[in-house]
Amino acid sequence: MRLKTGSLTAAAVAAALSLVTALPAGAATTVLTTGHVDVLDVDYTSGALTVQLLDGTSSPSVRRAPSTVELDVLAAAKTTVPNNSAYSFLGTPGSTVWILPQTQNANLLWAGWNSTDVPTGIFQGNTLTMSLLSVSGGNLSVYTQSLGTPTVLFNSGDGLPDAKPLAAGAHTHANWAFSAASTYTVTFRVSGTLAATGATVSADATYTFKVLP
Repeated sequence: MRLKTGSLTAAAVAAALSLVTALPAGAATTVLTTGHVDVLDVDYTSGALTVQLLDGTSSPSVRRAPSTVELDVLAAAKTTVPNNSAYSFLGTPGSTVWILPQTQNANLLWAGWNSTDVPTGIFQGNTLTMSLLSVSGGNLSVYTQSLGTPTVLFNSGDGLPDAKPLAAGAHTHANWAFSAASTYTVTFRVSGTLAATGATVSADATYTFKVLP
């Protein structure tokens, strides 16, 4: 069985984050097409680091096991690579690319990640590491954009793994760019060094994105 959910406005995101229920890993596949979703929902509780998906497309928000979710990148995400060398990581200028945008578009998924439930003082420097380990189905680039200038966070096109710091208590949205209409399998790892013991803890999560032509 496949379930579809609707969208949630940006104004409701903060309230939705405070009202979260959890679904078991064996739940039916949920297809998300529009609205707010934190692809990586990072938590640390009872001595365990976990990575789930926070589905904010309904109220209250729902934490889901990544293996139970399909993230659809609709045809409305289709655009062309700019004729600007700063965007060369996306491909050849004029070629097709599908982008879930950093700013909310009611017709697409608004994808990001959060570590808002990671308490301060748990990890050294209050910082974890978010790594993109593998991508199949095409090239995936995740980047932020300010005043027309991109900052690339992850890019499977130039080799993996890629790693970036993730501050405890963060909530970030970015552009997610896909090079082809395909079904992608994407694996992330979040890791950190415990302040109290110096031990490293980590958790992996694998996601499915379906990019529609």
